[in-house]
Amino acid sequence: MSVRTRFAPSPTGFLHIGGLRTALFCWLYARRHGGRFVLRIEDTDLERSTEAAIQQILDGMEWAGLVADEGPFYQTRRFDRYREVIDELLAEGKAYRCYCTKEELDALRAEQLARGEKPRYDGRWRDRTDARPGVQPVVRFKNPTGGEVVVEDVVHGRVVFQNAELDDLIIARSDGSPTYNFCVVVDDMDMNVTHVIRGDDHLNNTPRQQNMLVALGRKPPVYAHLPMILGADGAKLSKRHGAVSVLQYRDEGYLPEALLNYLVRLGWSHGDQEIFSIEEMVRAFDITDVNKSASAFNAEKLAWLNQQHMMRAEPRRLVEPLRWQLQQLGIACDDDAHLEAIALAQRERAKTLKEMAANSLFFFQPPADYDEKAVRKHITVESIAMLAEAAARLDRLDGWDAALIHAVVNEVATAAGAALGKLAQPLRLAVCGGTVSPPIDATLALLGREESLRRIERALARWRA
Repeated sequence: MSVRTRFAPSPTGFLHIGGLRTALFCWLYARRHGGRFVLRIEDTDLERSTEAAIQQILDGMEWAGLVADEGPFYQTRRFDRYREVIDELLAEGKAYRCYCTKEELDALRAEQLARGEKPRYDGRWRDRTDARPGVQPVVRFKNPTGGEVVVEDVVHGRVVFQNAELDDLIIARSDGSPTYNFCVVVDDMDMNVTHVIRGDDHLNNTPRQQNMLVALGRKPPVYAHLPMILGADGAKLSKRHGAVSVLQYRDEGYLPEALLNYLVRLGWSHGDQEIFSIEEMVRAFDITDVNKSASAFNAEKLAWLNQQHMMRAEPRRLVEPLRWQLQQLGIACDDDAHLEAIALAQRERAKTLKEMAANSLFFFQPPADYDEKAVRKHITVESIAMLAEAAARLDRLDGWDAALIHAVVNEVATAAGAALGKLAQPLRLAVCGGTVSPPIDATLALLGREESLRRIERALARWRA
């Protein structure tokens, strides 16, 4: 049996990390077993589904690198197929038309609640063949009235539902449009889905869906219902915890492989390993190892993992996202080698590419001013003299690289009887405006001779005044 998984988001909002983790687990399982990963857009909620949300889902999946083998398929383009299956169920007596009015159903619900019963449809049109003039009927699936439905869930184990507790589900509304739970069944059947991996908020939908698949003569797929992701405070994940659009993580400077690495560890583990490449995830992932307990989202852990991935990445991997971040700050740079060198110099000092870009602005524009507190601390008559001597000696260098620059800075400080930092910090202030940068030799090397000397002379003129 060839493994076929599917990710089926509803475009009624943005793709957030809970949905992305589901997509990741589906994608990994298919990749691990040489199967197919299907993307399906469940857009039957015509009032709430939007084109913007659909595009955001597609863009988020593309950014994350979770490329579908098939799709995207859209449920709204399959209405003829759903009607065909509904007609089949009606013809075989496995579904029926219900002419109950809203008022009748409201009254039934009120009576059941008054008796302390669970509200449910009582099947009053189940065996009727007549019609009610002037009322557009819904179509209900004729759920078995006895026995039980056993869901052998990969994550939660054996879950048993009593058919007596399941009422007859509406599969077509009075306007003829099919309902979510029914469309899912037909889609999974037609797309030959073998493994349904989804959030455990869908577990209660599963018995009805299994019953409908059996009625259609199909073997239900393997189900794996994933635990929820909670906020650090144990509450349901919300925007304040990090349940924002996946693309916001891109905008905040996270690498997709770092975000996926973080998400794969929410509910799944492989020994004590924390850091995974995509290839390592594919080799190690097994849905049977997913824990059924909810996981807590930890923004600090995600930021740490992102930095680990930036430090382990080939520097050229960081060029495009760093370029994009700089563009958001009004900086254009087409020099890939320069960006690669900046990323290499800065990645140990930033947890995100957005932070790296902000910390690297001085490579592209001279400081508008100097940190006053740092000036008071580091700029003295002695440091100004050392700075002037360093500038003169740097200007006479035959080449321009970090090793040559380091030698000059070290020699000037030693000749003055000062520690290296006594010169390095004034140099940083002069070229960066502050005291935080990569090693000063690497910083000057990246700035280039002409720009470095220009900035040092400008600072000297300011501090001598």
